[in-house]
Amino acid sequence: MVSDAALELRAVRRTFRTEAGGLPILRGADLVLVPGEIVALVAPSGSGKSTLLHLAGLLEKPDGGKVFVAGRDAGALSDRDRTAIRRDSIGFVYQFHHLLGEFSALENVVLPQMIAGTPKRAAQDRARKLLGAFGLAERVRHLPGKLSGGEQQRVAIARALANDPAVLLADEPTGTLDVATAAIVFEELLATVRTHGLAALIATHNPELAARMDRTVTLRDGRVEKL
Repeated sequence: MVSDAALELRAVRRTFRTEAGGLPILRGADLVLVPGEIVALVAPSGSGKSTLLHLAGLLEKPDGGKVFVAGRDAGALSDRDRTAIRRDSIGFVYQFHHLLGEFSALENVVLPQMIAGTPKRAAQDRARKLLGAFGLAERVRHLPGKLSGGEQQRVAIARALANDPAVLLADEPTGTLDVATAAIVFEELLATVRTHGLAALIATHNPELAARMDRTVTLRDGRVEKL
């Protein structure tokens, strides 16, 4: 384990079962993220980007290898402890916002904090601060259906940051937005990640966005390689 790593994947393997037999997706992938580092993951569709992110985020278990989060071997933990790490230490932003439609923007950011045990007043204060940082101070009471696509994704990013995670994982976070809106949202995302000193792994197809991160990696033959 790299001593100062926020996240480390070590020789991670993942094979999907199909009618034709096993389909190897990851064949010994290694990756280290340190606090304050933003890494772009750029690879073709079907190469295993989402699988890698799901393993890093403890949403799936590898068939081999190890995943360490803040020095803890996730594979050696109980399901309860894995859930706690996923809740408290990892933020995940998807291509689609997945906001709860019946709750306001503020409530969508408050809810994960309260699940983690944060008192309601403190959770509301942090949610307002995060939403304000993303230019949504005047939209906190709006339901997702009353927000634009860019605003919805801003709320989703604020929600991912709500519990002050050590690691942020994002799967094409601006993929559904138009070019201008994507640029604005991405700039806000980068600024917030750098301000909080997170370790971030962001999958994107956009080479211009990737170029603004600290380094870029790809997936080739089931392994992580530098670009």
